[in-house]
Amino acid sequence: MRKQILVTGGAGFIGSHLCERLLGQGYEVICVDNFFTGTKDNIKHLLGKPYFEIIRHDICFSLYVEVDEIYNLACPASPIHYQFDPVQTTKVNISGSINMLGLAKRLKIRILQASTSEVYGDPTVHPQPETYWGSVNPIGLRACYDEGKRCAETLFFDYHHQHGIDIKVGRIFNTYGPRMHPNDGRVVSNFIIQALKGEDITIYGDGSQTRSFCYVDDMVDGIIKMMNTTKGFTGPVNLGNPNEISILDLAKLIIDLVGSKSKIIFKPLPQDDPKRRCPDITLAREKLGWEPTVDLKTGLKRTVEYFEGICQSL
Repeated sequence: MRKQILVTGGAGFIGSHLCERLLGQGYEVICVDNFFTGTKDNIKHLLGKPYFEIIRHDICFSLYVEVDEIYNLACPASPIHYQFDPVQTTKVNISGSINMLGLAKRLKIRILQASTSEVYGDPTVHPQPETYWGSVNPIGLRACYDEGKRCAETLFFDYHHQHGIDIKVGRIFNTYGPRMHPNDGRVVSNFIIQALKGEDITIYGDGSQTRSFCYVDDMVDGIIKMMNTTKGFTGPVNLGNPNEISILDLAKLIIDLVGSKSKIIFKPLPQDDPKRRCPDITLAREKLGWEPTVDLKTGLKRTVEYFEGICQSL
């Protein structure tokens, strides 16, 4: 019998790629999204497929479906979106998690939480292992997301310990690729669009801060492998690319790939913006047999091609 899988946030950037991959593996997929940041454009190529179903729903409210697994990805993930409605961001992480955990408890099924590298805040340990507890400002502009995701992890482990729920927790680091939201304020999409339009490329701070970027295909591989690990391994596990690049070098690379004449300008660094963010993926290599395979230049070329295709409408 065909396994039925629920993907919350399935019309989002990573969620849409996950839905597509699961369908390709022969599963029946129910995509749930309230379309706050997700878009039907991300999943329109899936709508005619017989084993794909979409439900417009906010998981802050109870959902009653019969499925075999749950991937919980529902939550705005870029600062510009999660800070637009910080109360709702906190609610989807807490009330949404409680509702999805309740569904998993009722159905006695496995559930995966898409957590985030933001649980580490502005880290004092580098690179960040899963054992590091983080350095987070609980009342800052990013707290609705940072602390919301931290509380979601707490809920997942409390449901696991108290009710025996079969959980998986993956901490997702910076991910990029086709179907990124063009107006989400993330550095890769910002730089590519500015370069394609010939506009100044805006760097916040002096550009020395570093990030590591994982191509979306690699990320989906890691998420699925995490879901399919043995019951005894709950995580959390870091999912990301361990190769760092400075924001300034990223801007220069994108200008070169696009062939743009854009100039680089600098603006003040936002509050609580982390100076370094890079995963220690030792655990993912050991437990999942996973590590990224798509190098940054190759992934960026594919992403640039995507944005070239939609830039006319922006």
